[in-house]
Amino acid sequence: MTTPPLRVLVYSDDSSTREKVRLALGKRPHPDLPEIEYIDVATEPIVISHLDAGGIDLAILDGEATPAGGMGIAKQLKDEIADCPPILVLTGRRDDKWLAKWSRAEAAVPHPLDPIELSNAVVALLRTRISA
Repeated sequence: MTTPPLRVLVYSDDSSTREKVRLALGKRPHPDLPEIEYIDVATEPIVISHLDAGGIDLAILDGEATPAGGMGIAKQLKDEIADCPPILVLTGRRDDKWLAKWSRAEAAVPHPLDPIELSNAVVALLRTRISA
């Protein structure tokens, strides 16, 4: 019996940022977790559409995206979606962590992305989601 993949939405208007996230995490960021199926998204309306539909285990939102930043989207999602999945925000600087807290994101990782820091945060959030 195979375990269904975890669905991770990655939002950024910059395709290279989305690619860096996918490369940093790989198909399976930890042996104890199922594989990841990525949903690449470049616009805010599509983020909201996917989260409204459900079935997303984690959303990774680029706080530096334009015209809609990931922190504003995170706040909106947490305010409007019942049982919203965990959200990780990619911040412009480490000092922007307070903004991520305001957005109600469960975690924040700064640019430039450190693959180990990103993987550790994602694994912790996915474990929380699986155990819920």
